Amino acid sequence: MRAAYKCRAYPDPEQASIFARTFGCVRLVWNKTLAERHRAWHAEAKKTSYKQTDAALTEWKKTEDLAFLSEVSSVPLQQTLRHQHTAFANFFAGRTKYPRVKNRNSRQSAHYTRSAFRMKDGELRMAKTSTPLAFVWSFDEVDLASLSPTMVVISREPDGRWYVTFAVDTDDPEPLNQVGHEIGIDLGIKDFAVTSDGERIANPKHLVRKAKNLARYQRRMARCQRGSKNRRRAKAKVARAHRKVRNARQDFLHRTSTNLVRKADTIVIEDLAVKNMVKNRSLARAISDAGWGEFRRQLEYKCERAGRRLVVIDRWYPSSKTCSSCGYLLSQLSLSTRHWTCPGCRTRHDRDMNAAKNILAAGRAVARQNSGDVCGAGVSRQGSSLPQSAMKQKPRAVRRVA
Repeated sequence: MRAAYKCRAYPDPEQASIFARTFGCVRLVWNKTLAERHRAWHAEAKKTSYKQTDAALTEWKKTEDLAFLSEVSSVPLQQTLRHQHTAFANFFAGRTKYPRVKNRNSRQSAHYTRSAFRMKDGELRMAKTSTPLAFVWSFDEVDLASLSPTMVVISREPDGRWYVTFAVDTDDPEPLNQVGHEIGIDLGIKDFAVTSDGERIANPKHLVRKAKNLARYQRRMARCQRGSKNRRRAKAKVARAHRKVRNARQDFLHRTSTNLVRKADTIVIEDLAVKNMVKNRSLARAISDAGWGEFRRQLEYKCERAGRRLVVIDRWYPSSKTCSSCGYLLSQLSLSTRHWTCPGCRTRHDRDMNAAKNILAAGRAVARQNSGDVCGAGVSRQGSSLPQSAMKQKPRAVRRVA
């Protein structure tokens, strides 16, 4: 298993200058290679291999205009070519979008393999630098002196902060002890998540709380002249405001996902189409601020490491419109309706709580079909009747209750 440890770095002026030149060369090689690939494909309908880009980089270093590429470590430049080759492989496979041009205003990074750095007794020395790089190690459970990273990533955020990331190959962690509990999760905006146990996890709405400060910083930046020092300072303040929101969101998602993985052997969620949902202008900002996609990503890798099971049910499953007691399916249920009474068994439902229970029941069925084991055996819906077919039911109106 590969793990990564990201720490704050504090390069001295000499190191900062060398890293800045490396970032510029990495950006130039990426953009120039991307332009050559684009031209070869549209003009000659030919794909460009990594070997061709590697040979082109060697020729660029021999020219007078691009001879400065030899002044920085060649490893980050080679890694840039590999990353772009992987990006195009993912693009042609339909997994990602077309690779974009890099600009100097976004996050800058350079990847160094073992031939371009040295880690000894907790000191990190990078290629082309004469002194160790200062950084803050904040992982008490890992001995820094015995750390043997396979790759080191030096990065600089738009707000000016420097970071160093260590990629390490480690043994798979021991799975957590079984707790004999399953849980279904219904994600939302008012409440970030509602579980089948009846727990409500409040949505902290990090962006809403920082919206006023962020808007003020953006107005100040808009009034500054382009290219001036004042604009650069104002832009850094905007980046710092975004960084605070991003870090607070990540901290919340990590704490929430870790708690859920610890308390349940099986976690069931819906396959939400977040990319399609953010096209709704009224809800795009709230959905993006909630971070549903990142939450699912964290659940996936944490469940894998902990030996838990994550079940993802179909996004079209009518979890909110189905009665969790008798299985009655409503014909319609508006988003504004937060509580409803089942016409079949007269059970009073909270919309989100009912959806979480149905998600758990659907996840148990999916788990039995996929694994063929007895997971969930003997567990059925509450109530005496089974779910009825939606085609055989007559639509009944549901009275809205505020």
